[in-house]
Amino acid sequence: MKKTVIRGLVASALAGAAVLGAAAPAPAAPAPGDVAVVDEPDTTNLNNAYTFAPLGVPVIGFIRSINAAPGKVLPSFG
Repeated sequence: MKKTVIRGLVASALAGAAVLGAAAPAPAAPAPGDVAVVDEPDTTNLNNAYTFAPLGVPVIGFIRSINAAPGKVLPSFG
């Protein structure tokens, strides 16, 4: 019984450490005083159905992917 309790506490501590470690912010900003150089975005392929997103979601590409999914997941007999 004592081993089970200790194992549970150790597992909880490891899971908590993993959650807290994953929640730590990543250093994305340069040091103060440095200048971040930003280039223009590549907009050459924005007419693609999978990148056209009037609502923030590529609607046409999403619908095509959903329609094509059964044929890719289920085996074809024939």
